Amino acid sequence: MPGDSRILRVLPGAYAICRLDSDQEVPGWASAAAGEFTSITRSRDELSIICPADALPDRTTHEKDWHCLRIEGTSGLDEPGVLVSVAGPLADARISVFAVATYDTDYLLVNDIAGAITALRQAGHRVVSDGGRDVRD
Repeated sequence: MPGDSRILRVLPGAYAICRLDSDQEVPGWASAAAGEFTSITRSRDELSIICPADALPDRTTHEKDWHCLRIEGTSGLDEPGVLVSVAGPLADARISVFAVATYDTDYLLVNDIAGAITALRQAGHRVVSDGGRDVRD
């Protein structure tokens, strides 16, 4: 339900959001990308890859310097309002959000991590580091 308090974990390092042609094979660098989160999504129009920025080759269409927040715990697929409870405060703070869902949880890539932490904390969410300690803005 919107307004429920969530715990968000800041994943270490910077991330890149990449775009390749839809008929392109998944490149080896994407499959081998180390880190806490990599997403490979193919649609009719494109192949999108989200990975740690240091795994990215130079000649790839991409946006770098994004930071990844993971909503802790698992959310049921029928649980309403999970994404809006965290994306809403970020939108209100004029922070760009790129959301990706997995079966168990949601990931949010933001282009302003300090602003995101402030907005999320003001909305009543807890933001923690990889070690589980509260992150200060």
